[in-house]
Amino acid sequence: MTVLVTGANGFVGSTLCSKIARDGMQTRGAVRLFSTGQRNTETIDVGEVSSKTNWFSALENVQQVVHCAARVHMVNERSSTPLAAFRSVNVEGTANLARQAAATGVRRFVFLSSVKVNGEFTETGHPFTADDVPAPEDPYGVSKLEAEQLLRQIAAETGMEVVIIRPPLVYGPGVKANFESMMRWLARGVPLPLAAVTENRRSLVALDNLVDLIVTCLNHPAAANQTFLVSDGEDLSTAQLLKRMGAALGRPARLFYLPPTLLKLGASVLNRPGIYQRLYGSLQLDIAKTRQLLGWTPTMSVDDGLRRAAESFRL
Repeated sequence: MTVLVTGANGFVGSTLCSKIARDGMQTRGAVRLFSTGQRNTETIDVGEVSSKTNWFSALENVQQVVHCAARVHMVNERSSTPLAAFRSVNVEGTANLARQAAATGVRRFVFLSSVKVNGEFTETGHPFTADDVPAPEDPYGVSKLEAEQLLRQIAAETGMEVVIIRPPLVYGPGVKANFESMMRWLARGVPLPLAAVTENRRSLVALDNLVDLIVTCLNHPAAANQTFLVSDGEDLSTAQLLKRMGAALGRPARLFYLPPTLLKLGASVLNRPGIYQRLYGSLQLDIAKTRQLLGWTPTMSVDDGLRRAAESFRL
């Protein structure tokens, strides 16, 4: 059995390829720019992902596809037409791959979506569920929702099974962006004015847990044509996350109290209201459906996941 993994040299894709190979399945990695590939993984350069990408050579003798490649959410968006840019890759590129996959006899198509399809924030104690009405708020989330809708349509027309997974923030060895910045602040002992942020709750997912669920979804009969949320199963406040990440790094978090109103004012003055919401707001995922339908449970605890991330971190 051969599994095609797109974005195979990315943060999720590279770990997924290794896991699939360890489990005894043949992997083929599709990448945008040629790389040396990984042990036990054949690598094919498919170029840019778009409505014109030719996937047929990559899909030869493939029974399952995991589509990780995407134009990802960016805090500092540079495109003057971000929704069009996201749609080109995440919607049109995904639909093009799915149609070619169905035409070549692929049995199951696993799509790595995002919890941003559900929305940006939740009330504490009221998590998103997989079957909630979608409510994306930014171009990235809109593009992921539109891709999901097209995939379901293609599945209905062709009989190819589609599985959709919506993760929250993914962390682990080699993590970048805001999570890496957080680790850098903690490792350097930077005092952070977040001691008061103890009432919010945020779901995260360790890379190993996400990859384990993806592999489960490749073959589990009950996964066919379903949508799943995924997390570590333990939600943390911002202060808890900082303290436990600091412990994993061996550098206790230096948190001090600052009234939330002052932090909110500072974010407003800097024209970065999203920063305040990400630090003080909640984003919780209910993974009961994932547990019950698949019999799946996170294989790694939050603390073990944080330690794994810390082990690979370098200042």
